[in-house]
Amino acid sequence: MLNRSILRIKAFETVYSSVLSGDKSIPSALQRLDESCEATRELFVFLCGMVVPLTAVAFERIEVLRAKFNPTEEERNPNMKFCQNRLAALLDEDPDLNKLLKKYSLSWEQYDIFLKKLLDSVTAKQYYIDYMSSPEASLAEDCRLFTRIFDEELSDNRDLEAILEDMSLYWNDDLSYAVHCCCRSFADIAKGKMWTLPPLYASQMKVGRPGLGDDRAFVRKLVESSLANYEKYSEMVCANARGWDADRLFLVDVVLVSVALAEILHFPSIPVNVSMNEYVEISKYYGTPKSRAFVNGVLDRIVKQLDAEGAINKTVQNLNV
Repeated sequence: MLNRSILRIKAFETVYSSVLSGDKSIPSALQRLDESCEATRELFVFLCGMVVPLTAVAFERIEVLRAKFNPTEEERNPNMKFCQNRLAALLDEDPDLNKLLKKYSLSWEQYDIFLKKLLDSVTAKQYYIDYMSSPEASLAEDCRLFTRIFDEELSDNRDLEAILEDMSLYWNDDLSYAVHCCCRSFADIAKGKMWTLPPLYASQMKVGRPGLGDDRAFVRKLVESSLANYEKYSEMVCANARGWDADRLFLVDVVLVSVALAEILHFPSIPVNVSMNEYVEISKYYGTPKSRAFVNGVLDRIVKQLDAEGAINKTVQNLNV
């Protein structure tokens, strides 16, 4: 489930939290890292669990209109296609999903206002109108609809972000990735597969790039190396921050470069350019508008120095990225 890109983000967040709090204890950091990784999968379960209650809200709305004193013809004979979607029926009866929702104490029951608002947004969209008017009726079509709902309605939904922030310290930063995993799960269900809880790390999946190393070992070693050498790496950052007052450097940028250096120096099978590009990309979302240029420039200078000193040793075959 968790690939190397998101694991790098989690490593950065863990190291940043440790440095910011002043507690650079590696055991404590690794515990927070494990919690953060598992939280992403819990969020995946929570979001998958939204399909059934959202469908139920639509059915309740139809029943209210039917019960009116003088309902219209359309209200007496409504289009039940969404209310009877096959994905909701399948997930409602899935023992694994229901067991996990209970295990994690996850429920949408108290968020009916959000679900009603979400349904209003969905039913106003052209993709929903096209779905309701289409003569096709299949599990595949229902899965495609919920893929559109999740992809277009959830990733940047401020109301949902507020809910997640109250539920977990980790969930807001994981929302887009968890949505992506849900959509991938719906695609599998559309092909006739059962809903399953994915392995926590991508390397635990049967499919994948040959030669992919253990992702859990990768991210734990990355955090350990970053914290164990943080003072040295942060000093290197300050020494190479030309044109910047060391006292005014942003901690986010310093930590990003430090974690990047830990990866470059402690993972011989990962190409230098891969590591550099990954952390420059992360800087776009976690730093300031100037962070990308700072991280890219400082990393480039330090890497050139380390390479000239013979401190960077990379293997010929670069498979584990």
